[in-house]
Amino acid sequence: MAWAPDYCTTIELRSFVRIPDADAQDDVQMGLAIAAASRAIDAVTHRQFGVVAAPEARYYTARYDAHRSRWYVEIDDLMTLVGLAVAFDAAGDETYSETVTLHALRPVNAPQKARPYTELVVRPASSVAVNGADAGVKVTALWGWTAVPDAVKQATLLQASRLLQRRDSPYGIAGSPDAGSEMRLLAKVDPDVEVALADYRLRRGRVIFA
Repeated sequence: MAWAPDYCTTIELRSFVRIPDADAQDDVQMGLAIAAASRAIDAVTHRQFGVVAAPEARYYTARYDAHRSRWYVEIDDLMTLVGLAVAFDAAGDETYSETVTLHALRPVNAPQKARPYTELVVRPASSVAVNGADAGVKVTALWGWTAVPDAVKQATLLQASRLLQRRDSPYGIAGSPDAGSEMRLLAKVDPDVEVALADYRLRRGRVIFA
């Protein structure tokens, strides 16, 4: 799986919209709809559900939490400890020469809930004195989600099917007013997609320390 991938396949979408026979042109249109739907989901949730191919360095600014009496860093989504390394730019010269080993990832129960870590907390016993220097913390990790959640896949199928339907309704209206099935295709994601993704929106803020 790549970073910001498509969240379903053309085969899955074909089954979802009940198109039984393979057709090259249909598959092209389905692929475009899937890609557009996947990126719309990224925009709604303010995150993506793929993973980088190899550990990469990203840079953050630490903040002090007086409630917990320790420094913390809000990080990008992280679900695996493979390749994880944390360093601090103590000299302010972008060398990141100080390795931070006494740290913890939060929320503490993220793995049990199949959710990512979104915060790194520096333990008080750390020998490295982290501070709030701009981009002073370098975190190398295998960023992202290890699997696409079922709700995200379902939301992608719903939104992609809606985009396919849009081909036959150039003025944004589907169905027939005579039959009472008229429906305006709104310029936003499907309401059911919003419901499916509600619990996956990225919300920043303090997490419970444990």
